Amino acid sequence: MTRQVQPAQPGRPREGRATRDAILATARRLIHVHGYRGTSLDDVLKESGVGKGNFYYYFKSKEELGHEILNELIQEFLEETLEPCFADPGASPLGQIRCFLARVLEIQRRTNCVGGCPLGNLAAELADRHEGFRARLHGVFSAWQERLRDALCRAQARGHLDAACDPAAMAAFVVASLEGAILMAKLAKDIEVMERCVAELGRYLSMYEMLPAS
Repeated sequence: MTRQVQPAQPGRPREGRATRDAILATARRLIHVHGYRGTSLDDVLKESGVGKGNFYYYFKSKEELGHEILNELIQEFLEETLEPCFADPGASPLGQIRCFLARVLEIQRRTNCVGGCPLGNLAAELADRHEGFRARLHGVFSAWQERLRDALCRAQARGHLDAACDPAAMAAFVVASLEGAILMAKLAKDIEVMERCVAELGRYLSMYEMLPAS
């Protein structure tokens, strides 16, 4: 009878992925509640039930773990907001922006205003204390603004947006307004704060919108 030879599995056994995921999930939850600086490596190990040796197999340091969490947050933000709304280059640029505003609002409604914006929380906590995280977060918000600016420029090129509108200034205003509204809704524990902000941003956008002649 011929013996079946199983192919060698590279790296750690299958449980390794579950261990890494447990570390990430626990660290994300703790950081969400206590902040990055308020969460120690010992806290993560205790809550996840993972030994220090296993932790250092996957992450060289708490900082590396933090960057991996940031990678996840960025990817989730892209998948939940930007990519679904801006994926079709032939779609109405102003419609894409309105889609984006609606998705940001829906995320806050789904979380019942608890937790705020994870990226904004990290920016507020670490911008003055950790240059590596500050630079990465600045890049994220800059890319967010650039996506909006590009849509506004395309709207102007198609004759859908008044030339008096400054796309870069409006994009920065939208991002700042949304982040501020998320914070205020978190403080008030009231989704109406966010709803009013999104409605006002929609009206602001409409002020520059060029409707086709009837």
